[in-house]
Amino acid sequence: MFPEICGSLTFVPGFLVGHASDFKNLTGCTVILCPPGTVGSIDVRGSAAGTRQIDALQSYHIVNEVQAVFLSGGSAFGLDAAGGVMEFLEERGYGFDVAITRVPTVPAAVIFDLSLGNCRVRPDKAMGYAACVQATAGAVAEGSVGAGTGASVGKLFGITQGMKSGLGSVCLAGPNGLLVGALVVVNAFGDVRDCNTGALIAGARLSPESAEFADTAAYIRQGIVRHSFGEPNTTLGVIATNARLTREQAHKVAQMGHNGLARSITPIHTLFDGDIVFVLSQPMVEADLHVVGLLGEAALQLAIDRAIRLAHGLGVLPAYADLC
Repeated sequence: MFPEICGSLTFVPGFLVGHASDFKNLTGCTVILCPPGTVGSIDVRGSAAGTRQIDALQSYHIVNEVQAVFLSGGSAFGLDAAGGVMEFLEERGYGFDVAITRVPTVPAAVIFDLSLGNCRVRPDKAMGYAACVQATAGAVAEGSVGAGTGASVGKLFGITQGMKSGLGSVCLAGPNGLLVGALVVVNAFGDVRDCNTGALIAGARLSPESAEFADTAAYIRQGIVRHSFGEPNTTLGVIATNARLTREQAHKVAQMGHNGLARSITPIHTLFDGDIVFVLSQPMVEADLHVVGLLGEAALQLAIDRAIRLAHGLGVLPAYADLC
């Protein structure tokens, strides 16, 4: 049984979320702007990750604060858009003091969405900057927006038998004022299951015209596999909390968060996925690490569910609302 949702990730005080969406070319980006003093970490499980500046989240790194996390479409090309976030933050005096200026810490990760829309158009610095301008503490816009604009799932038989996906966000309340929020971009190779019943709600279909799910994991167990990249994928999750965490503790929460991905997406962490979970801690309340980790796991599951149910087909693929 899941805790009651009390809002989206921005319900955690101090965090802002902004999107930039290109609905013509079916790509976009999303930024999570962090309050001062935010500690961050990361856990990478997929074998096809595309990242930038994630070394700043390692325990040995001199930088101890994170100014933003940036998620983008465009595969590795989309990493350039993080420069727009850095420009926005530098203009406002945020970042690591290097005497002559401040260098913002903006860990970034991308999904592969080049199979939909125009593969020659990807998020750029202007879009990254625009996402920052749009960032707000209000409810996070969900569905096929921002980094979720070109997201899809269920690609065992290729993109034409997959389904449209998107972005979801929730916040859960724990004991003694603890808040744990999550935001996730679901662009998985595998299928997505209902977080309560385990039933398939999105994924590979038996034919381009079919509304019947194939069950990717079951097919793979029978030896029906993909031998080439085809349409690379990736699910990107961000957990934000007001719990006081060290970088090492945040890493453990990120590890636990991957359990939420694994319970909702089958298969997960494949050779074709670049799955990542970020954790951001704005230290305000004391909380047990296990409580934070389990709430983060649950929040990611619920956010994945919303990313599927609120997705829009955008005229290219069926979405949950079209088939269920």
